[in-house]
Amino acid sequence: MSYFTNKTVWITGASSGIGEALTYELVKQGARVIVSARRSAELKRVQQAAGSSNVYVLPLDLEAPATFPAKVQEAIGAFAQIDVMIHNGGISNRGTAKDTLPAVQRKVMEIDYFSYIELTRLLLPHMLQRKSGHIVAVSSVMGKIGTPMRSAYAAAKHALHGFFDCLRAEVWQDNIKVTLIMPGYIRTEVSMNAVTASGEKLNQLSKNIGGGFPADKTAQQILKAIQKGRYEKFVGKPFSQEWMAIHLMRLFPTLAINIFKKAVPH
Repeated sequence: MSYFTNKTVWITGASSGIGEALTYELVKQGARVIVSARRSAELKRVQQAAGSSNVYVLPLDLEAPATFPAKVQEAIGAFAQIDVMIHNGGISNRGTAKDTLPAVQRKVMEIDYFSYIELTRLLLPHMLQRKSGHIVAVSSVMGKIGTPMRSAYAAAKHALHGFFDCLRAEVWQDNIKVTLIMPGYIRTEVSMNAVTASGEKLNQLSKNIGGGFPADKTAQQILKAIQKGRYEKFVGKPFSQEWMAIHLMRLFPTLAINIFKKAVPH
């Protein structure tokens, strides 16, 4: 019996990358999985690849908060409960703060921050009623540090830490857990789908992302962190530059900032 056997897990951003890998791993471990993203066809592909009747397809646009109340009720109704919510959907950006248009800053914040907190707000009554639940927010190493060309993305990820740390302090007595996941460089399409300063799709594979840690191994690390009830967890290549960056920022912030200011994304 796995920790996730017969648990219901809702994953956003499940049509590719980490979310897709989480779906496959959770099915292996006996979970019921609700998969959400904008692309219905890709979600159905993931459902078929998972080879399980315990995968429910729930299309969701994270830029359409007016649809969230109905989507949350559908998610709860799919398997009668939600045990774990994994906020994984998101978008990255490449552009200087000077050049990034306000609409782009707002788009990134809407997807990477506001969607997480609104879905959480709507799902909390269900978890509070059951006196059980686990909310997982996929942040980033960029939620702890700052580098050039990433202002919108880093701002949204930093905001996640503030919100979910406060939420944890409010709901722990109701047996609701909160975990923040900080991926390093993971081999996904995140850089391909990033938006530029003007809002266009970057459509370039980052060298660091292309050589990143495999998504399937990342999914296994995330599920271990959830099982252990970790408050915060780096996932990715052990002892990598991203792992060191988090610890350097914590121990020697002045040195870290002087290093990071030269770290233009590749």
